[in-house]
Amino acid sequence: MLWRKSDALEVKRVDVLGVKVSAVSMDEALDVLDCWITEDARSYVCVTGVHGVMESRRDDRLRDIHNNAGLVTPDGMPLVWWSRAAGCRHVTRVYGPDLVLATCQRSLTTGYRHFFYGGNDGVADLLAKRLTQKFPGLVVTGTYTPPFRPLTPEEDAEVVARINAASPEIVWVGLSTPKQEYWMAEHVGRINAPVMIGVGAAFDFHAGLKKQAPVWMQHSGLEWLFRLASEPRRLWKRYLVNNPAFISLALQEIWRARFANRVGVGAQPEHVG
Repeated sequence: MLWRKSDALEVKRVDVLGVKVSAVSMDEALDVLDCWITEDARSYVCVTGVHGVMESRRDDRLRDIHNNAGLVTPDGMPLVWWSRAAGCRHVTRVYGPDLVLATCQRSLTTGYRHFFYGGNDGVADLLAKRLTQKFPGLVVTGTYTPPFRPLTPEEDAEVVARINAASPEIVWVGLSTPKQEYWMAEHVGRINAPVMIGVGAAFDFHAGLKKQAPVWMQHSGLEWLFRLASEPRRLWKRYLVNNPAFISLALQEIWRARFANRVGVGAQPEHVG
């Protein structure tokens, strides 16, 4: 499917507890990115699962950042299932680590240039090294790992100048949610790259520092269990608080929708005259 800029700006969205998630498959997401790059659209992508949705319910700014993004891809299977239940049967998971690989593969044909921003010390460099080994011919124009503190205005201006001087088409941002979403929203229009994509843990996964869940767990919606078992102290709150809360709210939405449908079906038109 060939996308025009107008198409890319009008991708259907599904409201998932206040976050408008793009109804896309992986191939469609890649086509949208192609469109942005071709037309120098300068936008950003939030790759979002249950964690991003639940954080957005607590943080109005984060919710607005998601809803103003060019794409909000369904990173987790619960968002895929929700989208399909809403009638968008074509939706597939657009998982951050998979999006990195798919975009790099496509870049071997298109020649897109990449910049990696984020990660712990040395991670962005290791990531770039591993990806260029995996995809010979991939063009990486630079990397930068920010310190664990807010940058001064002067430092931030230097980073923006560094990225712009490298002239990437795609800036990958690995700062975790919500930091990466804040950063992209604050820098859209300042960073000249047509595309910024927040992919969080994909940096560690593809740098070989953390293991990904088996494919069957990813496809069955159980990846959270694998990650919780791998990093219980860091991730227990994310999964043991957010996941049950999401399920509860989802069931409430299902009940509300069914009740509304029953009322609508059973309602009789008012007698007039």
